[in-house]
Amino acid sequence: MIDGDTAWLLISAALVMLMTPGLALFYGGMVQGKNVLSTFMHSFFALGLVTLQFALVGYTLSFGTSWNGIIGGFDFLGLDGITETTARGTVPHLAFFAYQCMFAVIAPALISGAYAERFKFSAYCIFTLAWTTLVYDPIAHWSWASGGWLMKLGAIDYAGGTVVHLSTGVSALVVAIVLGKRKGYPSVRHPPHNLTMTVLGAGILWFGWFGFNAGGAGANGTAALAMVNTHIAAAAGAVVWAIVEGSRIKKFTMLGVASGLVAGLVAITPAAGYVSPMVAILIGGAAGAICYGAVLAKARLGYDDALDAFGVHGVGGATGALLTGVFARGVLNNGNGGGLSLLGKQAVGIAAAGAWAAVVTFVLLKVIDLTIGLRVDAETEHDGLDSALHGESAYGSPGGVAHGS
Repeated sequence: MIDGDTAWLLISAALVMLMTPGLALFYGGMVQGKNVLSTFMHSFFALGLVTLQFALVGYTLSFGTSWNGIIGGFDFLGLDGITETTARGTVPHLAFFAYQCMFAVIAPALISGAYAERFKFSAYCIFTLAWTTLVYDPIAHWSWASGGWLMKLGAIDYAGGTVVHLSTGVSALVVAIVLGKRKGYPSVRHPPHNLTMTVLGAGILWFGWFGFNAGGAGANGTAALAMVNTHIAAAAGAVVWAIVEGSRIKKFTMLGVASGLVAGLVAITPAAGYVSPMVAILIGGAAGAICYGAVLAKARLGYDDALDAFGVHGVGGATGALLTGVFARGVLNNGNGGGLSLLGKQAVGIAAAGAWAAVVTFVLLKVIDLTIGLRVDAETEHDGLDSALHGESAYGSPGGVAHGS
């Protein structure tokens, strides 16, 4: 085991963990004040719920010995055989587990942007556990585990453009459609209650993303490349989103800048260690423009993805994965550079992960709806989920615990 690689991976795991509270701030600022704590819960509770799932079964399903390239075996069930003295490559196996656990945690939390302000907490818990087990873990195995079928095919995903962002974005779209619109949407506005909170969350996400994209390479030049590419792409996404938005509405909004930088971060994630910094500018800038268009299209298409999880993460993840297929440098990918062959493999990965996420998410939602129900009742939605589901208020005296949970 190499001390430098171990130290960097442990630091990166901590950086990725910080992204989930950052996401809570990012999403929490965009909802109404009466729903901010319920929105925080969707991220913070995932830190507990998914961590336990990943330690007990998720890690072995993701990284255990492959069963026909589809799913991992039970080698590491309950972290069996993983101790402080066992290694995975150049690092302690426990350090690798910790790093991967933080990826698993933030993935279902990203989906919560689609169902904010109207999802039952009990339904959230069941959906989060089932989605992580049946969607995230298999796709992680396909893409990142030795023997995974997408890895054997030659599709590449440096840090989760397909595994994390595409899968969550597609699932978010399905959730938004199945769950239905917020009460009164779109004629009744649901304005963000605290954009300063959202901007703080965006800054934390930007900071944590250095670990997200650069952590897996070891303490070396590839990690430096991934970190620089991450920063440059975020900058390009923020600037291009602002320019496009400003040319359209004649104002440059802070929410637009925050959304653009996240779009840039999402799009560079699959490419971070495979492309040059100048290409990272192109990828981040393309995401800023394309994701802005995707967010605008939401109104025309008539679905209510409350916090634009699909428009930013689904569309941004697909954009980045495809552009990785075009611009990947062969010297950074075992001689397999960008071109039609790699682009085709990237398209297969996008199609497979997107289809699996969509179908499984739809089935899960229907089963949960038929059993305990997905959505709070109209009165709870009107009064706010914080008081009704959690007996708390972010900015005043909490009401009593009410119906709808």
